[in-house]
Amino acid sequence: MMNLKRWIVREPLTGTDAAVRDELAEALKITQPLAELLVQRGITTYDEAFHFFRPKLEDLHNPFQIRDMDRAVERLHKAVTNQERILVYGDYDVDGSTAVATFYDFLRRFHPNVEYYIPDRYREGYGVSWQGIDYASENAFSLIVTLDCGIKSADKIDEAQNRGIDVIVCDHHLPGETLPPAVAVLDPKRSDCEYPFKELTGCGIGFKLVLAYCMHTGMPVEIAYSYLDLVMISTAADIVPVIGENRILAYFGLQQLNEKPRPGVKALLDVAGLAAGDLNITNVVFGLAPRINAAGRIEHAREAVRLLLTEDLENARVFAQQINRYNSDRRNFDSSITEQALEMITRDPWLQNAKSTVLYDENWHKGVIGIVASRCIEHFHRPTIIFTHSNGKATGSGRSVPGFDLYEAIEECADLLDQFGGHTFAAGMTLAVEKIEEFRRRFEEVVSRKITPEQLVPCIHIDLELKLADISQKFYNVMKQMAPFGPQNMTPVFVSHGLKLNRPAFVMKEKHLRLEVVQNGSPAYTAVAFDAIRHLENLESGKPFSLCYTLEENVFRNNRSLQLMVKDIRCE
Repeated sequence: MMNLKRWIVREPLTGTDAAVRDELAEALKITQPLAELLVQRGITTYDEAFHFFRPKLEDLHNPFQIRDMDRAVERLHKAVTNQERILVYGDYDVDGSTAVATFYDFLRRFHPNVEYYIPDRYREGYGVSWQGIDYASENAFSLIVTLDCGIKSADKIDEAQNRGIDVIVCDHHLPGETLPPAVAVLDPKRSDCEYPFKELTGCGIGFKLVLAYCMHTGMPVEIAYSYLDLVMISTAADIVPVIGENRILAYFGLQQLNEKPRPGVKALLDVAGLAAGDLNITNVVFGLAPRINAAGRIEHAREAVRLLLTEDLENARVFAQQINRYNSDRRNFDSSITEQALEMITRDPWLQNAKSTVLYDENWHKGVIGIVASRCIEHFHRPTIIFTHSNGKATGSGRSVPGFDLYEAIEECADLLDQFGGHTFAAGMTLAVEKIEEFRRRFEEVVSRKITPEQLVPCIHIDLELKLADISQKFYNVMKQMAPFGPQNMTPVFVSHGLKLNRPAFVMKEKHLRLEVVQNGSPAYTAVAFDAIRHLENLESGKPFSLCYTLEENVFRNNRSLQLMVKDIRCE
């Protein structure tokens, strides 16, 4: 049977690295496979392991190490002292919404002259908008604090300065060649910023400004720490590396989320069917983030911020229900458009055999075309751009596959586009509707020339080979302490070979399998394999097979047991 996924297994440690692993296993009194997982994550000493397993807020870097932080704090304090009108300006995604909620909520505790502003996704677009500058000017704001945007809005910020409005930029995106003419530009990715950690979210930068302001004015730093739940949500949703400071912020943010969620988050958890107590980053990514995002995609992101700021649980429940309806609408748009898109591909022989996907329909909802591009890649693993009609133009959102630079490929078609922006894995663009066919042909030519056969096959990255006999409750308990998991600290993926069924497979809902597997006389483990019915005949032939999987704890009627969550099966 042809296998549809590539398995990329990390090379086992050898030589000096293996010696380091063995010393670490001895020092921590853990097994070699667990020590190997730590070494893979750059943890090679007892001291590093201690800080990894026992994060402390005191290990966060001093916010004043961020370039311009002193200037930002001084200007903010001057505005508060002089009772100036302050406008908190943020992006419309989860990172922007949580950042605005954090900073606005902090300021309103002691400064009444503050408002927040989030641009309309469709009328104003991403970043600082001309409408936003007009609003600030018409309403006598003298200071704007941008969050999760602004680093590439030099022209708008210059206009704000011309109108007598100062700007503090808090952003985490890569700056352009010149910085905006703001009073302070807080962005660790500035080439002249020596801050030790470069991967904070926009909300993380806003939190750092709040923390610095507390330190400067003598306010309790615990006030800043009370926003770690929102920082954590932004960290999960923005797919930033969960290492260094982000891991500390996510660790304590999750603690707060589980122990005492704020009313707006509690109401959102309820409508998502999630219970505080055992939440992890995955729950946030798939349960909370899409709902917060849905407000900006379907209606307006202001509604998400209003929910996060609500202090009354009953009001929060009403707002959360509304946002949940937006999310249902978003899901309906998403699934129906995805269905149409996949049908367009399957009925067009040229598209079926292409190495890229470019589709257009004037009736598709602009708010979900990026999601649809991702869905198409799940079925046809290749660079994908989905276009719809907006303001007389075709507006597109693109997604890539690992290893292929989407932005670079689009750049080769730049002469056909009115504008475009993005990065390696995602991009947005606009062009004249009549140029779509030419763009499709040109983009396909570029992709065909640049993409490798391997990049067209989905892959699974595997941390290490594991014997079933190595698995135990203690093994799982130690591994669980490596959480929170996320980019650069992903949930460990294992592979085990030479497995056999201990009893016949159990078929669930006609397409999923529950297996009981053994290996050379090891204890039997339950393995759950979704959409794996095609493997049933081979599995029951008695031949040995390999599983690639993650480990999970299953709780049923207060009984806990470990099970293998299967990512792929290979029959030997």
